[in-house]
Amino acid sequence: MATTGRDVIDFPALERELQMAVESERRYQRQNEAKLRAVSQRVASYREFRDLVVSCHLKPLEKNDKDGAQRKQPWNPVVLSNK
Repeated sequence: MATTGRDVIDFPALERELQMAVESERRYQRQNEAKLRAVSQRVASYREFRDLVVSCHLKPLEKNDKDGAQRKQPWNPVVLSNK
């Protein structure tokens, strides 16, 4: 509870508790929707089902996320060091 010794409400603690509860509810809804999608797609194995549920928080890349962006690390840094 968000009270101190003299029954004073600790609003920052209450706000943190509320934010954690809201995020928990969002996570539950995302996972439940992913489970329902996986069942409706009739996935072939539990592993596929689990992978769909575990990855439900990921979002697809936008076109501008992958095209034209500068790469900060080369794909294979060993090859560049051997040249």
